[in-house]
Amino acid sequence: MVSRPLIGVSTYLEAGARWGVWELEAALLPVGYPRLVQRAGGLAAMLPPDDPERAAATVARLDGVVVAGGPDVEPVRYGAERDPRTGPPAPERDAWELALIDAALAAGVPLLGICRGMQLLNVALGGTLVQHIDGHAEAVGVFGGHAVKPVPGSLYAGVVPEETFVPTYHHQAVGRLGEGLVPSAYAADGTVEAVELPSAPWVLGVQWHPEMGDDARVMRALVEAAAGRRAPAVTPG
Repeated sequence: MVSRPLIGVSTYLEAGARWGVWELEAALLPVGYPRLVQRAGGLAAMLPPDDPERAAATVARLDGVVVAGGPDVEPVRYGAERDPRTGPPAPERDAWELALIDAALAAGVPLLGICRGMQLLNVALGGTLVQHIDGHAEAVGVFGGHAVKPVPGSLYAGVVPEETFVPTYHHQAVGRLGEGLVPSAYAADGTVEAVELPSAPWVLGVQWHPEMGDDARVMRALVEAAAGRRAPAVTPG
């Protein structure tokens, strides 16, 4: 039996999460992420914030990495002053996920950034963010949706060739693209909705939340890329 690729997914770190009789600090991940990895044929592993120096060793044990959605990236990370509409910083998570991205890029491990994860990928490669846009979130705590159109010939278009309606919840967007990144999908208002890194084996960022929908193609493509980079098993002679 061929083992399923191991896909690490970064997590939230919350000061007070409640379940049963407990209210404690917790590493959290919305269940949509591991379920999507599982539906796509992978094994999901949670990657709570850790010492950034351990990122390379962590990535070395994985077949693929997903940087999940979450809080706004701290503007100092891309050389900007904080806009009043930008959310509170998450410095531990920023540091850990930037280190995961750097390690995945250095090792050629397939990498998928989702919402914040796409924005952080852009920042990791020297890009900037637009700190506030309207029309991409319906209300606080409510996912919206809109159509995204792939760029012909892109990695993303090879996975999802048609225009699709996707679940969205964000108020920030890519500004100046990071080094080597190219857009691979747009919203109707011109917002960059996906980016990719053609110089890497498999790197994609999407601004929407595939874990909140039914379309598993993007995650399945990551899992397939993760499986494809494994060395073939040696059959005993």
